[in-house]
Amino acid sequence: MASSSSRSRAAARRSPRAAPRQQPPPPAGRPVLAPFAAVFGVLVAAEYLWLAWLLRDPEVATSWSVVVLAVLAVLAVAGAVLVALGRARAWGLLAVVSVVLVLCLLGAAVLFGVLGLGAVAGQALLLLVGPVGCLVLAVRRPVREWTRPARATRTPERGRRTQRSG
Repeated sequence: MASSSSRSRAAARRSPRAAPRQQPPPPAGRPVLAPFAAVFGVLVAAEYLWLAWLLRDPEVATSWSVVVLAVLAVLAVAGAVLVALGRARAWGLLAVVSVVLVLCLLGAAVLFGVLGLGAVAGQALLLLVGPVGCLVLAVRRPVREWTRPARATRTPERGRRTQRSG
């Protein structure tokens, strides 16, 4: 006896083109991680200023190393403020400033370790908490999406064309 099903047993036909990807909706408000990234950015700036204070030489008016560290501290504060405000590509500024400080602190730790100053090398490694925390928070997806540049999306203008007459 034949089946009385009204459905066809043939497989549904699929298009050879891939379906368009769904874009996630833009974040409704500031993500929770953005203020924490900003706070860690201020901590990175404080560490830069502390290193500048340690490297200053009272005999010389202004050392180039102090100026470079002060500029990096200003960039860290600017990145923290821009991330808190949600400005475009601010997460990149925080990430770069954090990576520079991580490299400086690792270099100092290695140098002090080679010189046999284990306690000082440990302190340099302990200072890594600030820039590593800032780097981890700054590169997270919610912070990157919060600070991505606004993309102009135009709606397709279908049916708005004026028809030409003969």
